[in-house]
Amino acid sequence: MTAIPSLLTPGCIVRHPQCPDWGVGQVQSVVGMKATVNFEERGKVVINLAVVDLDLVETDRD
Repeated sequence: MTAIPSLLTPGCIVRHPQCPDWGVGQVQSVVGMKATVNFEERGKVVINLAVVDLDLVETDRD
């Protein structure tokens, strides 16, 4: 599911659709149209949400 920038909040788990080898990432912060995401295999990356549609990862939260 593509993430709508206004729905991204710190703690959300996402994937970068053009870089699947980065693994899943946790959103650290969102300021305007930029999100800082800490990916398993890439580390922290600042993503321009006007350019990249991150995919939300469904998690089981009981």
